[in-house]
Amino acid sequence: MPISTALQILHSQLFVTVPKPTASFKDRVVIVTGGNVGLGQETARTIASLGAAKVIITSRSTAKGEEARNDIISSTKCDESTIEVWPLDLCSFESVRAFAERAQSLPRLDALICNAGIGTTAFKLAEGHESTITTNVISTFLLSLLLLPKLKETAVKFNILTHLDIVSSDTHFLTDFPESRLPGPIFETLRSEEKSMMSDRYHVSKLLEIFLVRALASSLAAAPYPVVITSSNPGFCTSNLRDEVREGSAVARWVIWLIERLVARTAEEGSRNFVIAASAGEDFHGQWVSDGKVQTVAPFVLSEEGEKVQSRVWEELCAILEEAAPGVTKGL
Repeated sequence: MPISTALQILHSQLFVTVPKPTASFKDRVVIVTGGNVGLGQETARTIASLGAAKVIITSRSTAKGEEARNDIISSTKCDESTIEVWPLDLCSFESVRAFAERAQSLPRLDALICNAGIGTTAFKLAEGHESTITTNVISTFLLSLLLLPKLKETAVKFNILTHLDIVSSDTHFLTDFPESRLPGPIFETLRSEEKSMMSDRYHVSKLLEIFLVRALASSLAAAPYPVVITSSNPGFCTSNLRDEVREGSAVARWVIWLIERLVARTAEEGSRNFVIAASAGEDFHGQWVSDGKVQTVAPFVLSEEGEKVQSRVWEELCAILEEAAPGVTKGL
């Protein structure tokens, strides 16, 4: 990563305050994945406080989801019926399909904020792919495409823009995706323990999200589309994503503690980007949202090599998603 980019990120962390969202969510129905903790919980809290009719938070643990629900209701004084907890495990395609099927019964769906994700250096397979890729990329986009028709239906019915936001990260600047240069399909390489570079895997998953949001938005650009599709960046925040590091050596715990105290945003501050993206205009479509506005993605994404990688991962992902849910990419 160039020094100029590092300085830009550091400047953002230290000197930029993301504006508090003010757009009304009156009558809106919003899904926030991973809404039981951290960034997701703060996103749900803000949207509830902005008048949403219903905010559905997802959690693998119903008990933890209910704790978050009660906390949000207590702090916002919203009606108890406003916040619902639905189970969702992104390591399971069956769970994703069941969740999407249940969501079809909603009277409307105005925004899907895909915040849930994991960060691990331990190689483990889930649905035949490395778990970080399954969770952060494959299942996230499987859910997105399964619910895209519902988002479009709502937009047309109420003559509004609806929103799909995939939570990415400025950590996509930290990798030039070395696995993409190895022979063979990219997702096959990523599922190989021998070829995987797990210390870089979280960054790669966030880079893939950037590529795929751009590809998805581009595939829908032939005609006006009423769903604004974005990727958003919370910045470096206090987060449970680093729990694995905290469970390591005392030195690692101390370093993380120090860095978070010096430069980290709160989860509420970081989550503002998601809410802004989920209420943005058409000019945000296909863009990366950081510090509350559209920003330029990493140079690798925009390079000739990056464009080729984007095309490859989009084609490969569509094939994987079709196998998981036949017909899900129809119309793209």
